[in-house]
Amino acid sequence: MAAFRLALAQGADGVELDVALSANGAVVVIHDDTVDRTTDGAGRVDRLTLAQLKRLDASSPGKFGAQFAGERIPTLDEVFQALPAPALINVELKRDTSPGRNLAAEVVALVRACGLEERVWLSSFYYDNLARAKRLAPRLPVGLLYAPDEPLRMLQAWLWPGVRAQAQHPYHLLAQALAVRWWHWRGYRVNVWTVNTEPAMRRAMQHGVDAVITNYPDVAVRVRLAISEAASRPHRAADHGWRPYRRR
Repeated sequence: MAAFRLALAQGADGVELDVALSANGAVVVIHDDTVDRTTDGAGRVDRLTLAQLKRLDASSPGKFGAQFAGERIPTLDEVFQALPAPALINVELKRDTSPGRNLAAEVVALVRACGLEERVWLSSFYYDNLARAKRLAPRLPVGLLYAPDEPLRMLQAWLWPGVRAQAQHPYHLLAQALAVRWWHWRGYRVNVWTVNTEPAMRRAMQHGVDAVITNYPDVAVRVRLAISEAASRPHRAADHGWRPYRRR
């Protein structure tokens, strides 16, 4: 939660987060399949109850300083309640290992209960998640996630018949200018991940992507402002390295 609040304070338009189900069916916000890397505990998320997950220190002890000690794994409902409008929330659905494959249904139910249909996007590498979400909430926007080292998933992203996606969510190096124009021509938004250097941010923005997912929102805001200011300035001859001449 501290990271989400900081992102908004730094000027981010919203946050991206990953969700999975606990052993007793609670939707929790955590990136990894296990709690080992980001907490002081161990074990798979889907084999721990919400009460067990809530007892863990999720401040990555020793990495971020004593002021973050005691940070807990939040539930998706807690995040929804804490992030004010108009912040967008991109919810990535992780691999659903629950017996009834209930992750998509639980997330859709929370979105509706919190009245966030206009502020939430769903994304996933697992397109069965998105297909389930679309069956339950056809108007909820979804994005297809894929990476360059996953050709089968990339093929699914283009051809999958069960998902009427509103966005493409490629790894940022796949979003070259021609690809972005083609996706836009096809009616998709293009939201790229994970863009963590200034040159990569500048390139993605100049290629016309709709959103940049980054670990450094303050840097992205600065790059976006610089690009916007440069575009609004009138071009001068000196900017192009040549001198004007007066026609006689």
